[in-house]
Amino acid sequence: MDQQIEFYQNKFDFETDPSDLFEAIGKGENVVPLDTRQALGFELEHIPGAINIPHGTMDEHSTGHLDKTKVYVCYCDGIGCNASTKGALNMTKLGFKVKELIGGIAWWKYDGYPTEGTDKSNGSSIQCSC
Repeated sequence: MDQQIEFYQNKFDFETDPSDLFEAIGKGENVVPLDTRQALGFELEHIPGAINIPHGTMDEHSTGHLDKTKVYVCYCDGIGCNASTKGALNMTKLGFKVKELIGGIAWWKYDGYPTEGTDKSNGSSIQCSC
C-alpha cells in the first residue's frame, strides 16, 4: 500500500490538470504556464499568461531569465504530443520546479478555459466537474 500511496502522491507532485492550473492562476499562486511548442503554435493560441520556450531550445541561456522559485507548468498540444514531457524533463535538469499539464492546451480548451493568440478562444460552457 505504501508504494501505491507514493505513486499517487508523485502524480500530484509532477502533474496538474487544467482545473487546478486555472484555480492556481486565479489565486495568484507561484505558477507559470510554459508552452513548450514551437513559436507558431504559441502565437496561434496559448494559455493566458503563458511564456513560450520550445523544448528543443531549453538551455541555461534560454531559461536564464526565469525565476527558480516559481513552478513552471509545461504544456503542449495534448495527449498526442510529447513536447510537454520533453520540456518538463529539460526544465527539471536545469534545476526548475516543474509540473506537466495533463491533456495540454486541448484539455484546457475542452474544460472551457479561454486562450490568447491570433486564434484565441473565449472558452465555452463545458467545465470539468472534478
